[in-house]
Amino acid sequence: MSLNPDLEPVTGFRPMYFDDVPRIIEIEENAYTCPWTVGIFRDCIRVGYNCFVYLQDAVIEAYGIISIAANEAHILNLCVSNECRGQGLGKKMLHKLMEVAEQKGADSIFLEVRESNDIAINLYQNEGFNELGVRKDYYPAKDGKENALVFAKALNITEAESED
Repeated sequence: MSLNPDLEPVTGFRPMYFDDVPRIIEIEENAYTCPWTVGIFRDCIRVGYNCFVYLQDAVIEAYGIISIAANEAHILNLCVSNECRGQGLGKKMLHKLMEVAEQKGADSIFLEVRESNDIAINLYQNEGFNELGVRKDYYPAKDGKENALVFAKALNITEAESED
């Protein structure tokens, strides 16, 4: 898929395109010791996962990928460029992914996060996610494997349901 710069926001969200993958890989490789590959990102776009980027001054600074099926959403990847961390972009992307999940009828949203990623864990807890458990040796790590914490949050709750 190619881009039409005249139709793209200078700052804000838009769908992720194949042409975005080189910039996304740059962010990914700077953020993680075991980053996703070009092929994984291309496959996510190709199979129709909900993939978004966030631009600041026409530069991709964050991205998020969510899979939605059977009334459940699963955040597969959410990352902010090193240069833009601490500006609230992770929270903005998380809200975007939750909004899309709700619009598509998901009742719950799940994610895994590295046990060592205190910043992300704090974000998810502050946004109402609950820790469900641990996936042992889930993530590849520089010196072997790292556990993942599994988080979930209920979506599409009406006021009447939340008062019960």
